[in-house]
Amino acid sequence: MDFSELIRRRYSCRAYRPAAVDEAALARILEAARLAPTACNRQPFRVVVVDTASRRESLTRIYPRAWVCEAPLWLFVTGVHSEAWVRRDGRSYLDVDVAIAMDHMILAASNEGLGTCWIAAFDAAAAREILGLPLAEEPIVFTPLGHAADQPRPKERKPLDALVRRR
Repeated sequence: MDFSELIRRRYSCRAYRPAAVDEAALARILEAARLAPTACNRQPFRVVVVDTASRRESLTRIYPRAWVCEAPLWLFVTGVHSEAWVRRDGRSYLDVDVAIAMDHMILAASNEGLGTCWIAAFDAAAAREILGLPLAEEPIVFTPLGHAADQPRPKERKPLDALVRRR
């Protein structure tokens, strides 16, 4: 598929069919994260693949919307502060690196015909506990991953001239 078309087709899916995600497709999605650019190529992120089937009750403590657990998998991206590149003025690029890795996975998933939804408004303490994350890893963002059971709504975006300036 043409990359521009892929970007246009990607949407935040909020309903999933229970069908399993093909392991080869999952491997390609995870490889997209591995290949994502990061500051100084530090790769200060980890991806936790969560099977939702037997954990739905506990996972709703992380994010209390039932539709999220309809997806057979979650891809949780964590960040390792000690591995992140830090600019001279003290600005860490951990969140940027995590966002790039997540975006690569979301686009790769869309290319595989799978649905995703970027979620950052979750209970980080519950995620740490339920997923058994090491103290060095901060839970930053996750997406459900599965076969969409909904249809995309029209995208509402600002016009390009409201977002871009030339100097």
